[in-house]
Order: sequence, then structure tokens, then C-alpha cells
Amino acid sequence: MDVARIREDFPILTREFRGKRLVYLDSAATSQKPKQVIEAEADFYAHRNANVHRGVYALSEEATDAYEHARERVASFLNAYDSSEVIFVRGATEGLNLLAHSVTEGLLQKGDRVVTTVMEHHSNIVPWQLAKQQGKIDLAFVDIDDRGQLRLGDYGQLLGRPTKVVTLTHVSNVLGTINPVREIADRAHDLGAYVIVDAAQSVPHQRIDVRELGADFVTFSGHKVLGPMGIGAVWGRRELLDRLPPYMGGGEMIQEVHKEKVTFRGSPAKFEAGTPNVGGAVGLHRALDYLENIGWSDVESHEDALARHFFRQAEDRFNGRLKIFGPGRGEPRAPVFSFSLAGAHPHDVASLLDAEGVAVRSGHHCAQPLMERLGVPALTRASPYVYNDIAELDRCFDALARVEQVFKRAPAAA
Repeated sequence: MDVARIREDFPILTREFRGKRLVYLDSAATSQKPKQVIEAEADFYAHRNANVHRGVYALSEEATDAYEHARERVASFLNAYDSSEVIFVRGATEGLNLLAHSVTEGLLQKGDRVVTTVMEHHSNIVPWQLAKQQGKIDLAFVDIDDRGQLRLGDYGQLLGRPTKVVTLTHVSNVLGTINPVREIADRAHDLGAYVIVDAAQSVPHQRIDVRELGADFVTFSGHKVLGPMGIGAVWGRRELLDRLPPYMGGGEMIQEVHKEKVTFRGSPAKFEAGTPNVGGAVGLHRALDYLENIGWSDVESHEDALARHFFRQAEDRFNGRLKIFGPGRGEPRAPVFSFSLAGAHPHDVASLLDAEGVAVRSGHHCAQPLMERLGVPALTRASPYVYNDIAELDRCFDALARVEQVFKRAPAAA
């Protein structure tokens, strides 16, 4: 994989901060965008902008074609059975909120249990907590072991009545753990539960085939997969989508509205009230093309090399003083490295790395239950992607070595 050639497509990577070239290692929060995506979205607004589905004039028909072709592209990307199974949303957060609301209202009864995990992003916890607070469901959590893997034995205790929904992240945004979704989904289906998967952190790094994954619903964000912000998708089995009530009401999703009643269109229109983000969908279409043109085997090989180098540098240069959380060296994992540096607060680490031109994230990463489980208030996270190279990881570790020296020189608190 020619990383140098790929980097030429990302204008933002030429930026400098404090006289130092940017090293962007926060792709788990949002990926950077290649010029092809930026140009595709700009071209839509410059030449094809109109509201979709509503106009009989040529420009509106062009915009509608662009929007629906983007839907077909997402369906193909996920190997969905039909494009009508793809719903455009603002991102995985909205997708999970849509599913929590509509599944609770359409498929569940009071007292049914939803099983999630302690490693979830808040987006796959808070919507279910809201439903619980409203007295509509019960909620239970699967724990993790000390290696950052789900305790699969917990499912043996929690599956079966009254569990009706099993929801989990495919890849942890903190630990990089890759969860065995198919195994869990098969067990859940055998006992009559529906399965919802947050694929926000897996879609950027591996081919996702919803038929092979075994879930009933999958959602992801475009902005983490080289696409624009404000666009994402939900995939669902058509027979289940037909049973769900809409998430929002308004234009476009209705069949007829009268003073006494309203009838709704089928999926996906039923779930896409209002004017959609057509430009974002066009950009997402181009982003998926760009990523697949690189090739999944090349993406995975490159990220494996980055992971090996990250672990090697941590071990060779810090000798246990830098702890990486989650699966260890050589174990299957996504390129998401959350770590602690002895004697330094994660926020201080991120701030001092920024002074060296290295962009990483610090905090609880919208996963406070996981932080509590790990016994830490926060972690620093580095998350490289297809446009990062070994030299940039070396710059990160050079900067971390300087951070460590700063805290070694710091006077002890009185």
C-alpha cells in the first residue's frame, strides 16, 4: 500500500502547528477527508442542489438520483439484500437512538430486557437508559475480562426470557477489541432476541457483510470512514423495518395526513422525515469508493503493521511505564490504542503532544462505564488510519518520551 501516495489526497495533512507538520492520530473520533470526497460534495452543491423526491423538474430529479445512488452504494458496501433496507441518518448516534426508540415501541413489551455491554459508547447506553427510565424496558450489562474481551459466559446467564434485544459494539472505541458478533447473534436468535450492532468503529477497518454478520440491525457513521460529518446509515432486515414505527414525524415520511389520522410510507422513507443531507450522502458514496479502491487486504495489512510498531515502541522505549489497554500485542484488534503514561494525567499528555504537532484524544471517550470498569478516570488514545505511516508513530513516541521527561523534572507537590 502506497501510503505516501494516499497522503497526497488529504489536504489537511500538509498543515503545520507551532512550526511542526501535523501528525493526526485521532481517526477513531473522525477520519480526515480525501480531496475526492470534498470535491464530490462541493460539486453537488455547485451543480445539482435541489430538494429530493419532491420536484418534477430536471434538477430535482438529478438530486434524487444522486441521493438514491448513494443509498444503493451503501447497500452494496454492506452487502444488503436491497437498498430499501438502508436508512440515512446523521451518524451512528442518531442511528442507535432511532433503533432504541422504534424497536422499544414496535417490538418490545413492558418488562422486556435489553442486554448491552460495559464497553459501549454512550450512544448505545443512554437511549436504552431513557427507555428504562420511562418504565418500558429492563437493562442489563455484559462485563469484560482483564484483557478487554467480553465475558461470553455472561450471555449464558442473560439470554432467554425476558431478554428481547442484544446490542453491542462490533469494535470498542477505547480498547480496539473486535467482538464475536456472529457467535453472539446466533445465540441470541436461538433464544428469540433481536441483535443491534454499533459498527461505527469496525466499518472503517474491515469489510462488513451484514448477511455474514448475523445481526438484525447495523449502524455506522460516514465521518469515521473518510466521509463527511452529518451522514451515516442504519441497515435493518426489511421484515423488521416494516414492523417498526417511525422515529420522527414530518414531511417526506408520510403517505397521507388528515386531521383525524396519518398513514406512513414504507422503509426507508418512513424513517427519513424532513430534508435529508443529500450532499453528505454524495460525499459518503465517494468515500466508500475511495476506501474500497485501496483494498481491504491492504488496509488490514497496513493497520497490522502500525499496531505491531505501536506495541514494539511502547515496550522497547517505556518498559511498562506506558500501559496499553485492551487486547495485547499480536492479538486481533483494531488500530485504537488507549493508554496511560505513568505519572502523567491523560489530558496533560494530550496537551503536551499537541505542542509537538501530534493530535491525540484524551478523556473518557464517551465510555464512562468502561472507565469505571478499568479503574481509571481517563485515558489517552491514539488511533491511526490509512494515511498514517511508521514515521508518524515514531514522532508520537519521541514526543511521549519528552512528555515523560517533563513530569520527571516536575517538583513533587507539597
